[in-house]
Amino acid sequence: MARPPVTLFWFRRDLRLEDNRGLCQALRSGYPVLPLFIFDRDILDPLSDRQDRRVAFIHQVLQSLQARLAEHGSGLLVRQGRPVEVWRQLLEELTVQAVYTNCDYEPYAIARDRAVATLLAERGIAFHEHKDQVVFDTSEVSKEDGAPYTVYTPFKNRWLARLTPEDLAPCDSAALLDHLVSAAGEGMPSLPALGFAPVAVDTDPVIDETIIRSYERTRDLPGVAGTTRLSVHLRFGTVSIRRLAALGRALNPVWLQELIWREFFMTILARFPYVVNQPFKRPYAAIPWREDRGDFARWCAGETGYPIVDAGMRELNATGFMHNRVRMVTASFLCKHLLLPWQWGESYFAAKLLDYDLAANNGNWQWAAGCGCDAAPYFRVFNPEIQAAKFDPQRTYIRRWVPEVDTPAYPKPMVPHAAARIRALETYAQALRGTRE
Repeated sequence: MARPPVTLFWFRRDLRLEDNRGLCQALRSGYPVLPLFIFDRDILDPLSDRQDRRVAFIHQVLQSLQARLAEHGSGLLVRQGRPVEVWRQLLEELTVQAVYTNCDYEPYAIARDRAVATLLAERGIAFHEHKDQVVFDTSEVSKEDGAPYTVYTPFKNRWLARLTPEDLAPCDSAALLDHLVSAAGEGMPSLPALGFAPVAVDTDPVIDETIIRSYERTRDLPGVAGTTRLSVHLRFGTVSIRRLAALGRALNPVWLQELIWREFFMTILARFPYVVNQPFKRPYAAIPWREDRGDFARWCAGETGYPIVDAGMRELNATGFMHNRVRMVTASFLCKHLLLPWQWGESYFAAKLLDYDLAANNGNWQWAAGCGCDAAPYFRVFNPEIQAAKFDPQRTYIRRWVPEVDTPAYPKPMVPHAAARIRALETYAQALRGTRE
């Protein structure tokens, strides 16, 4: 008996039913739509922490999606494996009319999707990709000659100038869910079946308009709840970027600019993919970083003797989150005070952050190291003590994460700030001077 044809919608960084562009187009395709999620072993296998919060987050969100889909007589088809191999198996099991998904702009994702599209094309199956996780994709905000912006402010100005209400208009995917079908007999693999242990995570996005309205007054204060913590939901697509950008436009342009920074770094990564491992400013590759694993271990553990740095690292290790201002201070400390490679810090954050996003993480680390696009100049060296006094004057945040501060149990600073600053300035200046000679 011939199998009825279906359209597959492949969920990735878009784990929601509302205002999902690719899902909406799949539901309008005229064929029954089977939703799919693949636990990608190429991503999962290199993870060293069996209690990785990101895997637990995804798993919990998928369970919520399953419950929502069941209300419409549908359910996720969930598989695990290397994507191309999973797709080969699916094409043997199903009569696939077309595949819909949303674009992903990271280098691995681009290569993965190219391989899947090629496989599908060999079978005469169309692979439709749609813009969903950004307002403007990585080629839409450019200079008049098509060249990418490498400085944020003109990028922001161009982004705002071309924004129209249509760019933020939601699609009606949630109203079309009765076009979905179910994968009979399929179930959700447990976290242990995926090779991971359960860990508590909060997957419910809370959009607090009060925080958005007061964002510029509270965003730099780690001791208060002054940021929205929506970055993880943007990372996994549990909220729509169009919904958030519309809120930012209506409530607070400063908060909206943070969303524009996200798209700026995505554009840089897509247009200059070498930044994954190399400095955007190529002369900075000459900096002779200290490769001291002992010093790096103290930084990772939050035992540097600088309370604001240690508080940030301990918050990260304990929760998978670090306050935005403190991320800048800890990153600057690693690169400038310790002269350790920014790539080490970037990789550590990549392993620990629940909201890890390659473009933003890489862009912000290169900003802190002075080697990125539109970066802080190398001679800007954060003083951790001044940062703590300015942004955590009551030491609320510090005492929360470093309870032994101001006691004999707390370590002395690894390096004096004044000496570290001079060493950093001399090292950077000499290396950069050598590239010009």
